[in-house]
Amino acid sequence: MSALQKSVDLAAIGECLIDFTPAGQNELGMQLFSRNPGGAPANVLAMYAKLGGKTAFCGKVGTDAFGDFLLASLQKGGVDTSALMRDENVPTTLAFVQLDETGNRSFTFYRKPGADIMLRKDEVPARITQSCGVFHFGSVSLTDEPCRTATLCAAADARQAGALVSYDPNYRPFLWPNAEDAKKELWNAAALADIMKVSDEELALLTGTGELEEGGRALMRQGPVAVMVTLGPKGACCVTPAGVVFEPTFDVPVVDTTGAGDAFWGAMLWKLHAEYACCNRQDLLALTPEQWKAAVQFANAAGSLTTTKKGAIPAMPAKDAIEQCVRSGRLLK
Repeated sequence: MSALQKSVDLAAIGECLIDFTPAGQNELGMQLFSRNPGGAPANVLAMYAKLGGKTAFCGKVGTDAFGDFLLASLQKGGVDTSALMRDENVPTTLAFVQLDETGNRSFTFYRKPGADIMLRKDEVPARITQSCGVFHFGSVSLTDEPCRTATLCAAADARQAGALVSYDPNYRPFLWPNAEDAKKELWNAAALADIMKVSDEELALLTGTGELEEGGRALMRQGPVAVMVTLGPKGACCVTPAGVVFEPTFDVPVVDTTGAGDAFWGAMLWKLHAEYACCNRQDLLALTPEQWKAAVQFANAAGSLTTTKKGAIPAMPAKDAIEQCVRSGRLLK
């Protein structure tokens, strides 16, 4: 089935949660927090939808005010929420984000339990895995059962159905018992992926090397055709059979880096699937270095612009803003 015959361009499974981000202080000097919709897979979908693609999310939130807010936020962002389940007994997962003076983040999760980890395999509709051109998953939903089994089975089913499978480890150490358990699960999941995004820290964790090409090719031997390594303010590196592409990021005023990597990935998947019509591994293998370079530039611009506003989903930039950023050539030096 070609991309044009798929009813959904991009489907994703995983966590959808509340990001509480710093919002100044009250008159007593106490820290205030702003409620923002978040969760990496949901953020990726929001970016893809902002670019005009058809997206669908599968996950679970509580039957509480936070769950209502997330449902409304995804729908407002153009994401199909018909597979967003509600749990009457477990509350919506919450994350508090702390920002340092450069806008970099640290997280505190309230997830013991949280509704997102309660998603069961039998709650994943077949239409999510059978009717998408690209299927995306991350590793936050691999930390606990039953969502681990639901996620891995969904990714395997989507691949069997002919979808291009995308994977972002998105390692959060405080959600795992220890680094070795995390490394094992993250590494095994890579075997299901056609394309993968990692940070430089995740690359070192999974491969034991900080050398970008060496680490990228080690991951490619595990499964993915191409590996993107995000380097924060330094840009991104793309390791493919066609070669290695490095592109610096753009010089923008950074307010909050929350969701920047997810915006990068949502824009990358849109470029590959919507513009380059990549529907399978063979299509990725056929891309030229010039096409990969343009895709990384586009994704870098999306990620950079997202950092200029607070929150994740509300900060996702429009296509014309991304293209204008690329044309500006204002690269961070």
